Amino acid sequence: MSNPGGEPGSNRERSEIDELRHRLGALEGSARPQAAGHPWRTTGSVLLILFAALLSVLAVVAVWANSIVRDTDRYVATVGPLASDPDVQQAVTNRVTDEVLARINVDGLVRELEDAVSERGVPPRAAQLVGNLEKPIRNGLEQLISGTTERVVSSSAFETVWVDANRSVHSALDKALTGSSDSAVSLKGNQVAIDVGPLVAKVKERLVDAGLGVAAKIPDVHTDFVVFQSDDLGKVKTYLRVLQIMGAWLPFIALLVAAAGVYTATKRRHALIGAGLAVFAAMLFLGIALTVFRDVYLDHLPPEVSQAAAGTVYDALIKFLRAGVRALGAVALITAAGAFLCGPSRIAVHIRAGCTRSIGALRGVAASAGLRLGAVGRFVHRFKRWIGAAILLVAVIVLFTWSYPTTMVVVWTTVIVLVGFAIREFLDDDSATPSGSPAGSAAG
Repeated sequence: MSNPGGEPGSNRERSEIDELRHRLGALEGSARPQAAGHPWRTTGSVLLILFAALLSVLAVVAVWANSIVRDTDRYVATVGPLASDPDVQQAVTNRVTDEVLARINVDGLVRELEDAVSERGVPPRAAQLVGNLEKPIRNGLEQLISGTTERVVSSSAFETVWVDANRSVHSALDKALTGSSDSAVSLKGNQVAIDVGPLVAKVKERLVDAGLGVAAKIPDVHTDFVVFQSDDLGKVKTYLRVLQIMGAWLPFIALLVAAAGVYTATKRRHALIGAGLAVFAAMLFLGIALTVFRDVYLDHLPPEVSQAAAGTVYDALIKFLRAGVRALGAVALITAAGAFLCGPSRIAVHIRAGCTRSIGALRGVAASAGLRLGAVGRFVHRFKRWIGAAILLVAVIVLFTWSYPTTMVVVWTTVIVLVGFAIREFLDDDSATPSGSPAGSAAG
């Protein structure tokens, strides 16, 4: 559209005309007779979107299972911090203390003490008092062993040993998930356990150095520290194995199903909003399910298992699963919001018009300061839609190629996309287009 003087309309006028055209198109679309088979298309679209939401849940779990099994650094980042957790350290200390104390013959020590007292001619009453020292001796040994073990477990050396051991055995984790591993990580019955025998050997060495010679008689011990325990571990193992195999494909399948659901719909923008909200709801459900399952899992542990340590281990194992849930939920919510803001609703129109006016005012200030966009402005104006599609495509590629995108990665990607669209709007200026050119004629 041109003014009577032949000059192109202002940016504000052009933005308002674009909005009117958008509204007119929406009204014309709603006024068109419904296509045959419309109910079937709507039903098919809804079913595909719901199926995509279900697949998104499986995809997140599959990617997590696949990362734990195949990515050594990811696995070490998951279990490594457990070495410095107080609850886990206390549980390991108690386990090792019980194993060491069970292999020291306290009764034999008391008998040797009684024999030594009798040989020295101590009065019978004094000898009887010595015989009553079994419980104090046991308590003293337990304190000595527990203190020594605690110092070993809380030292930086233990953290190093823990991380190195988990890194070295990670290659056997795949076999451990199938129950056929002879490494330090194994599946035994309904337990996932780690052999802490080397820690017992280190405690034994410290006890001997402290003067407890009887500790030298402790044989080599292979004792297990239970990382995870469940009566349904066999089923969980099978499911994780299947998800681990499908981990590389499920995200793409879920995306294709969601795209098919949107494409099938008669109102695709509404379908895109629905798909985003459905996936967000699925991630919300999965997050709640993980929290509920944690409480159920801890309530079904045997009494002798430390619930504090078990809860810490559970939180560590699903740490990156929760991160994936939050990231995908953020992507889904942002997608739904973006589809809504592109629509003809009054709120969306006001937001777009406000942004356009603000950027146009900034462009006007820059133009008054001497900025001339010239060919750049005309190019951006001509290929504005393609530039927007390219920005979105780059964002999608970044999110899909990022190894493990977090919520902050999603947020910053969204911010960069918004900045890209703002720059596109700022550079969109065809004011220098001659009135006789095709672009100028189209504007008229």
